Amino acid sequence: MIHPRYIPLILKQVVRHPARSLLTLGGVATAMFLFIAVQSMQRGVAVATEASAADNTLVVYREDRYCPFTSKLPEYYVSTIEKVEGVRSVVPMKVIVNNCRASLDVVTFRGVPRERFMEQAAAFRIIDGSIDGWQRRSDAALLGETLARRRGLKVGDRFDAAGVVSYVAGIVRSDEPQDHNVAYVHLDFLQQTVDRKLGIVTQFNVKVEDPKQMTQVAAAIDAQFKHAEQPTTTRPEKAFVAQAAGDMIELIGYAKFLGFGSLAAVLALVANAIVLSVQDRIKDHAILQTLGYTGALIGRLIVSEGLVLGAIGGTFGTLAALGAIEWGQYSLSIDGLSIPIQAGPWLVVTGLVIAMALGVVAGLVPAWQASRRTIASSFRAV
Repeated sequence: MIHPRYIPLILKQVVRHPARSLLTLGGVATAMFLFIAVQSMQRGVAVATEASAADNTLVVYREDRYCPFTSKLPEYYVSTIEKVEGVRSVVPMKVIVNNCRASLDVVTFRGVPRERFMEQAAAFRIIDGSIDGWQRRSDAALLGETLARRRGLKVGDRFDAAGVVSYVAGIVRSDEPQDHNVAYVHLDFLQQTVDRKLGIVTQFNVKVEDPKQMTQVAAAIDAQFKHAEQPTTTRPEKAFVAQAAGDMIELIGYAKFLGFGSLAAVLALVANAIVLSVQDRIKDHAILQTLGYTGALIGRLIVSEGLVLGAIGGTFGTLAALGAIEWGQYSLSIDGLSIPIQAGPWLVVTGLVIAMALGVVAGLVPAWQASRRTIASSFRAV
């Protein structure tokens, strides 16, 4: 440990060569920015696809179809699904997206029957407007908070996307990733706007009584429509997201190597800066030794210098990444399904700890070399 009275000396050594220090801090900040961005994408994948014991939602989709435009199921399937043992509720949905491909700016409309909407809205928290306002207007939409912020929309605005013009009746907050970039509208309104006819939906969201029986219930639903003109495939909601966005999730998985490369860059940058700094201060170290500074203390001062460089650069990079993610409200979307890019306080702490740890590691070798150098050898080296 370093006594607080040595902190001014450490900071003085950091700013002794301002150009070198600024370049090092800029490199560390950039590398940590990339690391936090990659970790935020990884966290988003986990949130969107990792199942928990409390999950009880199944998605019934048209067999061998992925993009919502290609999944067309008769709405009357509701009555058959409701009779399957273990099913608690069924909500038919029509899904329209402005872009079926992978994108950072996808708007997803979900048409839900007015009489069944409260089942879907049970997890919502209204932050502006009201559900009553949504129910009174046939063209009303409830927007996810992320979508509203990204598009700069508020209650009372007209919202036009994917050929659908709606009235913003409310803005909702939800813990479910698939509700962040969605606009909930009336099912009949969306059917008439897009298809000019009623009776066709994209999927059914099914709540089961017991989450432990989701596999059996899914198999029973698909068995009911195995020989129908429009056969179905039923999966847990998060498994459905994982399959539909499989290629994108795999690509995000490969991005972890970019994160590891960023950490290696931090280590190399800080180590290089410290090595150059120590070489420039050999004479200074000899003077410090004549004043009574031990080799161990000089070594700790050098390690602390690496800690400071890592902490300052890591702080700037981590906070910049957090600010960019929070401001941009980014999410990766494909087939109308969203994978949020999320960075929380835990990630800030993790980034700072890693940056400081790498700073310490980077200073160990030059610190060890400096601590073993004698006064005579230090003066001969200059």
